[in-house]
Amino acid sequence: MTSDFNPEKTVIAPHGGRLVDRRVPAGERGALLQKARSLPKVRLNGLQASDAEMIAIGAFSPLEGFMGQADYREVVHHMRLAGGLPWSMPVTLAVDEATARGVRDGQEVALEDEEGRFLGSMTVRERYTYDKGEQARLVYGTTEEAHPGVANLHAQGPVMLGGPIQYVGVPREDLPFLEYRLEPVETRRKFHELGWKTVVGFQTRNPVHRAHEYIQKCAMEMVDGLLLHPLVGATKGDDIPADVRMRCYQVLLERYYPKNRVLLSVNPAFMRYAGPREAIFHALVRKNYGCSHFIVGRDHAGVGNYYGTYDAQHIFSEFKPSELGIQPLMFENSFFCKACGSMGTAKTCPHDSSHHVFLSGTQVRAILSRGEMPPAEFSRPEVALALAEAYRQR
Repeated sequence: MTSDFNPEKTVIAPHGGRLVDRRVPAGERGALLQKARSLPKVRLNGLQASDAEMIAIGAFSPLEGFMGQADYREVVHHMRLAGGLPWSMPVTLAVDEATARGVRDGQEVALEDEEGRFLGSMTVRERYTYDKGEQARLVYGTTEEAHPGVANLHAQGPVMLGGPIQYVGVPREDLPFLEYRLEPVETRRKFHELGWKTVVGFQTRNPVHRAHEYIQKCAMEMVDGLLLHPLVGATKGDDIPADVRMRCYQVLLERYYPKNRVLLSVNPAFMRYAGPREAIFHALVRKNYGCSHFIVGRDHAGVGNYYGTYDAQHIFSEFKPSELGIQPLMFENSFFCKACGSMGTAKTCPHDSSHHVFLSGTQVRAILSRGEMPPAEFSRPEVALALAEAYRQR
């Protein structure tokens, strides 16, 4: 660490101005664990446990815990916290009625993951009910349970617990992708050491293909560095597994990107598949990691046909740029044009779609399932080979 480094005094301030840290110091963890043995237990599902980690490390700054009712209602209805700060997704702890009855307002509870491991504690400041149908309609834009976010919403309990957390978490050595698991204070320190004043973040839950590479490199022409920040929390069952995607990123960066201008770090969050609202959410999270810019492409965080192709870009116009504090970089749908012999978009390519190579994730998975390689116009051969080998092993 350089002596003049302060994570909150870098070029881009955390959302709300302060980088939250809800982790319990190592010297105090034994006492909290001892105390937790006599506390009521609240078991978190995978999404909730991931959210607890993201809160604790400051990725969800300014949140210090799971949302109370005032914040929840403002976020659902107006995409703002109760104090007016932009925030587009609820971060809540829903429990069943029996669990809610077992705790009192003001009481401390022990938080456990799905395997029963102690994660930390929470002071329950309030309990409240909510309308699942209303949240589905306003946040996801649909009440159809075929939507994975809506399905998760309906599977959770009917009562919310709100309050600040103290986080211990699982042993760091047990975390996946440990080498690439940089917390916001660590990415900010790295950007400082590299001398990057402007950094563009790229969200992905898929292997980076030629279209991704094209828009990333266009963005890199405008900034000092790229944070390639794949999401490695749970995704849909048919998405390509995180370990396979990581191998693809590694080989791509090794051979096709300048090493001193790209940082690969994982984002341990879960996908919510909320389309436009999640695009805002992803941008604010990358702001907390120290990014000044954020790439928003075609159907960001979308699923199925629930959102328009560029709805995730249009939603940024609902906020003043100064409110968000991070600059979105909007990109058209990109493709390889056989007539041009290069990547392009409708803004740069004069040829009709018969010359364009664009494959959806579903089409790529079908190609791989047949034991075939995606075309070179879609992905670099090294990436295609890594994907094909992974599918053969499966």
